[in-house]
Amino acid sequence: MLSGSPSSQAPLWFKSSYSGGNTTECVEAAIVPQGLLIRDSKRSGNSHVEISTEAWQSFVDWHAEQCDLS
Repeated sequence: MLSGSPSSQAPLWFKSSYSGGNTTECVEAAIVPQGLLIRDSKRSGNSHVEISTEAWQSFVDWHAEQCDLS
């Protein structure tokens, strides 16, 4: 789901810890009650992607299986 509409309280955005010193290709995320928001740090004024808590957990579980992180 794409969104760009302002909410009653602005989300607190943070950069990925995997970005390191690379400032040209980075994403930012914000944790909100409904789940997670993700945006391009170079275009922070544009739309963001909203991911539900359930969808994010499914992704994390799938990734753990693929990487055998158990």
